[in-house]
Order: sequence, then C-alpha cells, then structure tokens
Amino acid sequence: MTMYKVLNDDGSCRNGGEGAWSLPTKQDDMSWIPGDWREVKGELELCKNGLHLCHGESQLIEWIGPAIYEAEYVGEIVRGDDKVVVRKARLVRRFEVWNDKTARLFACDCAEHVLHIFEKKYPNDDRPRNTIEVARKYANGQASKDELATARDAARAAARAAAWDAAWDAARDAARDAARDAAWDAARDAAWNAAWDAARDAARAAARAAARDAAWDAAWDAERKWQATLLAQILKTD
Repeated sequence: MTMYKVLNDDGSCRNGGEGAWSLPTKQDDMSWIPGDWREVKGELELCKNGLHLCHGESQLIEWIGPAIYEAEYVGEIVRGDDKVVVRKARLVRRFEVWNDKTARLFACDCAEHVLHIFEKKYPNDDRPRNTIEVARKYANGQASKDELATARDAARAAARAAAWDAAWDAARDAARDAARDAAWDAARDAAWNAAWDAARDAARAAARAAARDAAWDAAWDAERKWQATLLAQILKTD
C-alpha cells in the first residue's frame, strides 16, 4: 500500500511539524529523483515525535492539502488510525494530477454525492446544485471568479435558510452541512482547502441524515470509504 505525505507547495509542513522536506525532482524522461532522506531521533510517538505519513488513501483523505507526494520509509514505524509515524523517510515523487483543477472537481463530486440529502429536505431549492455546477465550470475554465462568488453567496443563503428552519432534526443538520460545508466550499477560492472541507463535511452530512449513535458512525465510515476510493482513482491516473 502506498505511503503518502501531504505538504504545502514549497515543501513546508501543512498539517503540523517543523522545517521543510527535500522535494523530489522530475527528469526530462519523466522519471523522478527522490528527495533527501529526513530522520528524527528519540522515541517515536504519534502527534509528538517522528515523521508522519499516510498509509493508503483511507488515511490520506483525512489530510488533503495542496501537494501530495508518494513517500517511502526505512526502519521503525508506529501505526495509528489516521496516520503513521516513522523515523526516516523521503519523498519519492509528486502526484502532479492533484492540482487546483482536480481538487475543485473532487470537492464538487463529494458535495454532489450527498446533495440528495439537502434536496430531499428542500426540493425546490436548487442553489446548492447550481453552486456545484458553477464550481465545476470554474475548474474547467468556463466560469469567471465573479460567477463563482455569486454561486458561493447563493449557497451561503441556502445554508442560512436550512440552519434556521424549524425542523431541528438530523435532516436539518444534513441540509445545513450539505449546503454550507460541501456545495459552498466547492466554490471557494482555495481549491485544496475546499476539497478537504467538502469531503469531510459531506461525510458528516450523510452520517447525520442516516441516524444517530452507531448508525451515524456507519454512515460516516461509508462516506469516507467512497471518498477514499474516488481519491485513489484520481491519483492512479498520474
């Protein structure tokens, strides 16, 4: 299973940590020269000491950022639910297929996957659907920033309407999240942040719509698995 590292474009840490990673270099023949090895000392401990990586797409979906790299490690490893920590690692190559366009389209797909939750509650409100459509057009160079901003504002209005609805129940929560945190985020300017937020909150929307307690957890897990599968399909085209 592939190891991933999520960073900012300049190699600096995106999800905590210090310093910058040595970036891999792409050659004229399309091959990659890996970055330099990075190593830490002391006892490895999740979130406290070590080099943190994602083991497979199911962990990667929790840490989406502007740059995704394939990584490799040697030596000791400590495994967690949403990440691993290792002593020595390096970046092997960058997934160039993950860029502003694909991040926006991924966010749109995540939002659309739970759009039926909102539309079941509000069948006559097409603002979230229109927002997703405009965000897709923007990603493909077919809509302007002004059109994107207008669509985003419409999604905000839909979110406010859903949030203040008298039906304070799971469907209300799902409608609010699907409109505000999925459709709206899909239209934001920061594409990578939109993708992360839309993926996370689309899962929450689906879960809340399903039920509470154990059923909530099951719905959350199912949505995250769907998103991880979609992300894996994108990365495999690189």
